[in-house]
Amino acid sequence: MTQKISVQPETQASLPAPEKPSFTEALLFWLKLGFISFGGPAGQIAIMHQFVVEQKRWVSDSRFLHALNYCMLLPGPEAQQLATYLGWLMHGVRGGLVAGILFVLPSVFILLGLSTAYVSFGTIPWVSALFYGLKPAVVAIVVLALLKIAGKSLKSWFHYTVAAVSFVSIFFLHVPFPFIILGAIVIAFLLQKLHPPFLTEKPTTAKAQTDEEGYYLNASSEVVGAGVNLTTSVLRVMITIVLWALPVALFYFLTRDFAFWNTLILFFTKAALITFGGAYAVLPYVAQVTVEQLNWLTKYEMIDGLALGETTPGPLIMVLAFVGYMAGYNHYSGSLTMGAVGLFTTTFYTFLPCFLFILAGAPLIERTRGNAAVKSVLGVVTAAVVGVVLNLTVYFGQAVLFPKELSLSGLDYFALAWTVISFVAMYRFKIGMITWIIISALAGLGYYLATSLS
Repeated sequence: MTQKISVQPETQASLPAPEKPSFTEALLFWLKLGFISFGGPAGQIAIMHQFVVEQKRWVSDSRFLHALNYCMLLPGPEAQQLATYLGWLMHGVRGGLVAGILFVLPSVFILLGLSTAYVSFGTIPWVSALFYGLKPAVVAIVVLALLKIAGKSLKSWFHYTVAAVSFVSIFFLHVPFPFIILGAIVIAFLLQKLHPPFLTEKPTTAKAQTDEEGYYLNASSEVVGAGVNLTTSVLRVMITIVLWALPVALFYFLTRDFAFWNTLILFFTKAALITFGGAYAVLPYVAQVTVEQLNWLTKYEMIDGLALGETTPGPLIMVLAFVGYMAGYNHYSGSLTMGAVGLFTTTFYTFLPCFLFILAGAPLIERTRGNAAVKSVLGVVTAAVVGVVLNLTVYFGQAVLFPKELSLSGLDYFALAWTVISFVAMYRFKIGMITWIIISALAGLGYYLATSLS
């Protein structure tokens, strides 16, 4: 559990609830988040939790976890969908659109620049050096957030058991993520019928209630989106279909090679709808089809694209945008312009379904907050999610600390040392995350210069 919980509970509880954030204030926050959302879904959820829950106190833990539960059930990048959900909670549809778009927009243009540099000049060592120092810091951020989320969501021995089984299933047994969540839901429903005490949580204490009241949106806040009905949701579905069809029509009338763009659009639409379990679950499928069947890029270019995606902010699923860039670039004989069109087109069709799932589905999900049966089921799902986040944490930590092989000889000692230093700096000395991210990037650059000169 992070220091903020264990050392300063009285201070947190005594704080009055903040006023509703202005739309401009929230917009600036989502824009900043788009530039610092490193570390894959675990890191991005950690960063959002630290800002939205701990620092800004815009949303309480209960509301944050309720939103996270829903987003983890959906196909697509859960962190981007969580940002969209939180933005919608605070400022309705425009808030959701701004949060979701700004979460990925910086990474779109960063990846566009890196992709162009990649095909023009090859890799850029000093850029890689900056991210080399940043990654260990993200590992520390992820660990701190995992402790925080686990402390808030594991409320009984049964929840701890579910989290442990979830982690073992996905990490050791390689059970697909959707099956783990589906299994948690089935078990929760069965226990509700057969043995309800298993799902009994500790009663809410007066302190916990006071903590809830220290947030703008908390467990007692009114249901957001109460005025949204089935007609509104259907209308939003129709708008999404129109938005999907519009670029198709433009490519049909304005290009001479509609078959290529039609294939690209249909493929990435399909990929967006089957990305249960995050980017790592869909990337093998994307690589197989785009490399071996469609010949849009080579296997080595795909690996380089994954490296670019790992070292840029935003969801890892942005690797698909690199694939789209290379598809347009290679299909049009090295055209940078068509590479950019491929990247923007891929990004549009990768994230369009995400907004539909949130803006059409979140109002319905919000109405379940007061339902005790649904709450207990989602509590079990949350416990399973903790195990999944632990898996992501271990996966990301392993990739950073053991970049070549999982052995003592493959250990990156700089990454290990900087991970420990980062944890101590943010946990013990409470150095701000943004400040530490900058320090870490500069440390990576300094290490690169020192080793290259020696």
